[in-house]
Amino acid sequence: NHTKISEFILVGFKSHPGSQLFLSVLFSTMYAVTVVGNVCMILIIRMDSKLHTPMYFFLENLSVLDICYSSVITPRATLVFSLDRRNISYNGCASQMFFFSLFGTTEAFFLAVMAYDRFTAICNPLLYQVIMSKRRCVFMVMASYLSGCINCTIQTGFTFSLSFCGPKEINHFFCDVAAVMHASCSDTLINELVMLAVCGSIIVGTALVVFISYGYIIITIVQMSSAESRHKAFSTCSSHMMTICLFFGTVFFMYAQPGATPSPDKSNTISIFYTSVIPMLNPFIYTLRNKEVKGSLKKQLKR
Repeated sequence: NHTKISEFILVGFKSHPGSQLFLSVLFSTMYAVTVVGNVCMILIIRMDSKLHTPMYFFLENLSVLDICYSSVITPRATLVFSLDRRNISYNGCASQMFFFSLFGTTEAFFLAVMAYDRFTAICNPLLYQVIMSKRRCVFMVMASYLSGCINCTIQTGFTFSLSFCGPKEINHFFCDVAAVMHASCSDTLINELVMLAVCGSIIVGTALVVFISYGYIIITIVQMSSAESRHKAFSTCSSHMMTICLFFGTVFFMYAQPGATPSPDKSNTISIFYTSVIPMLNPFIYTLRNKEVKGSLKKQLKR
C-alpha cells in the first residue's frame, strides 16, 4: 500500500560542505546566463524578419523550452546550496519530476525535428518551403510537447505509485526519477524496466532520426561541387551537431542503458550538464556558429 509522507529531503552533494557556496554561486550564475542568453536569442529572432524561417522558428521554441527546463531545476538547486533548504514537499517533488520529464523529453524531440528540418533544407531545397510549411512546423512543435507529456505522465505516475518509508532521503539535488525510485521501500524492478523501455525508446528513436538525417546531409554536402556551398551547408549544421552531442551523450549515459544509474556522485555531476549547462550553452553555440544570427545581433546593437 502507498505510504503517505509529507516531504522528502534532497541530500545530493551534502557530503561536500565546503563546496556549498561554490555550487550556490555556480547554479545562480548559470541560471542568470541561461535566461538572459535565451531571451536575447528569442528577441533577435523576433525582431529580424530575415530570421522568420522554419529553422529559426524551431530555434526560438528551443530557447523558450531551455528557459522552462532550467527553471524547473536550477532555482530550487540554488536554494538547496545557498540556504541549505533541502526539504521538498511530496507534491512539490512530484511536480518537479513531472515538468523535468516533460521539458527534457520535449527537448529530445525538438533536436530530432531540427535535424529533420536541416535534412529537408539541404537534401530537398526546392521542396523545402512546401514540406516545412508553417502548419507542419507548428504541428511538429505540438507533437513534441505531446510526446513529452505522455512520457512524464508515465514516469511520474509509476514512480509515485511506490511506497516510501524510512528517512525519505533522495540522493540528488532534484527529484530525478531514478533517485526517487531508490528512496522507495517497494520493489522497483517493474519501474526500472518501464524507465528503460520508455526512456530508451525515446532516446534511441530520436537519436536515430538525428543520425539518419545527418547521414544523408553529409552525403549531400560531400557531393556538392562548390567549396563555398559545402562550407555554407556545414556551417548551418555544426552548431546543431554540437548541441546534439552534448545532450544525447549525457542523457544516454543516464537513462538509456541497462543498469544506467551510476553512483550518486557521478549522477549528480552528470545531471548538472543536461539540466543547467546545456540550456546555458545553447544560445552561445547557435550565436557563435551562425553568421545570420551574428549579423542580426550586430544590426540590433547598432540600432
